[in-house]
Amino acid sequence: TVEQILPFRRRNQKHLDSIWNRQHVDRVEIVMKETVDAKGRISFYEEYGVIRDVIQNHLTEILTSVAMEVPNNLTSSDDVLRAKLELLDSLHPLEGSSVITGQYQNYVQQVREELEKPPNFYTKTHTFASVLIYIDNMRWEGVPFLLVSGKDLDERTSYVRVVFKDNAFCLQKGSARDTVKDPCKPRQVVFHIGHGELGFPAVLVSQNLFKPSLVPSQWQEAPEVPNDLSLFGQPLSDYYVYSPIQEREAYSILISNIYQGKKASFITTKNLLASWKFWTPILEELERTSPRVYPGGSENSNLLDFVIEHGGLRFLTDEHLQIMGMEQKTNTFASTQSKFLGNTMVSNWAEQLIEKLAQDIQRAAEEAVKSSGSFHLALSGGSSPIALFQRLSRHHHGFPWKHTHLWMVDERCVPFTDIESNFGSLERHLLQHVRVPYVNVHPMPVHRNQRVCAEEDLGTQVYAQDISALVSNSSFDLVLLGLGNDGHTASIFPGSQNGITGEELVVFSRSPIKPHDRMSLSLPLINKARKVAVLVLGKGKHDIATLISRAESNPNKWPIFGIKPASGQLVWYIDYETLFR
Repeated sequence: TVEQILPFRRRNQKHLDSIWNRQHVDRVEIVMKETVDAKGRISFYEEYGVIRDVIQNHLTEILTSVAMEVPNNLTSSDDVLRAKLELLDSLHPLEGSSVITGQYQNYVQQVREELEKPPNFYTKTHTFASVLIYIDNMRWEGVPFLLVSGKDLDERTSYVRVVFKDNAFCLQKGSARDTVKDPCKPRQVVFHIGHGELGFPAVLVSQNLFKPSLVPSQWQEAPEVPNDLSLFGQPLSDYYVYSPIQEREAYSILISNIYQGKKASFITTKNLLASWKFWTPILEELERTSPRVYPGGSENSNLLDFVIEHGGLRFLTDEHLQIMGMEQKTNTFASTQSKFLGNTMVSNWAEQLIEKLAQDIQRAAEEAVKSSGSFHLALSGGSSPIALFQRLSRHHHGFPWKHTHLWMVDERCVPFTDIESNFGSLERHLLQHVRVPYVNVHPMPVHRNQRVCAEEDLGTQVYAQDISALVSNSSFDLVLLGLGNDGHTASIFPGSQNGITGEELVVFSRSPIKPHDRMSLSLPLINKARKVAVLVLGKGKHDIATLISRAESNPNKWPIFGIKPASGQLVWYIDYETLFR
């Protein structure tokens, strides 16, 4: 069945050209589940694990067949291999949140027995993995590709499933509609490789998509399809089902291809290196994480179920510690939560902290859009948010940018083209890489009438009026702040005459360092936000973080103490280098 993916795409090109892309495909699932465990192969498995055993090679090769651009000449091995290489080169780099892993409960004991390890030996080898992959090209941008494989699961089955978006709304009740062409039924193309409830290799296409064409000498409409059998929530009667006229073993096909000189069935050195370039960084990262332990077989229940969330994967249920066959250890990448100055503090190493903050921002955005239709985010300048901007632009393809309004917390009184401009930094590191409507971007008007921050140009009043007009109750959904080494936040500095108290929403301020003149949201306006996040990174912030943790609350001396959301939430995001240096 795998060999039929490219010929299927070519023969059905007139149907697929318009729908085999990010506008129409919701997700792609490439799955290989096994009921057997690794017993008898422990020495191999302990060295390689499930990703190297199956996902890095077999499932990745299937991914290329599904997602590559189909060359004009499928009989040219060079053209096919070149197209696969182009696809491999466009895979988006994996992050820690892109992968979830598991290990069946008896694996450790099997390792102890087969490799003669001591009773206290434990291993982090993965026997289950799910990987979320995105592709950086025009056809597939933002479409999640899921590669899933594991040992000791509930069934043996392998398939590729292309699920199409459901954008139809059907007013007429179901019984009155055409049951075959019903646009409100799920639409999918399935390459069923074998086993499972279906029991035989097959190509299935939802009847409300199109009737496929396959090579007549090799495939036929399945003559006998059980009426009571369903596949992926649909009865088989909803599909066009094709089965091979003659089933052939995979290895016999491989040997035949060797004799016929079909090089496209084999990987070149360039393709191999491209694949390892993609997989090696995440494999090295996973060596520092502990897999979720699962009991195996039908007892797994929903323990390995997961969800795509904020550009990554997350298990749906908490881990059941009572089935752990090993000491529970803290995941290297898990953020810890405690208190700082009486408010919630999230801490981790800088990279993982940024990842967590980006996830929290996307979650806040999705909730705001769901409840009010828009998300108003105010962002600070400086160097700390740059990593966050890059994270959001590169990894959060599902972020609701078209419903997001971006505001500035503060700005230096320089032209936007100046290297010191906060908005210039935002544009370089975020706006150029995401699709935010132009009218939803709100830079501070520091440059008006060919002058910079002239009070008579009323820039602060203009920005305040824009906020009052567009932001409900002038309450931002989320405000991102930083912490200066002198205790300032936004551009409200120690001893500031404006912005600490009062009714002004936007103020001019004076910085002790160049460029001195600034424009800033006032602390009273910031305190109206639904959530305020303070990001503090690096060894250089250790002293000020330690100082304010011991100092008396005095906003005039330490403006950060003036951040007290009236009815919202204040969360500190502080990395380990700041806390412990």
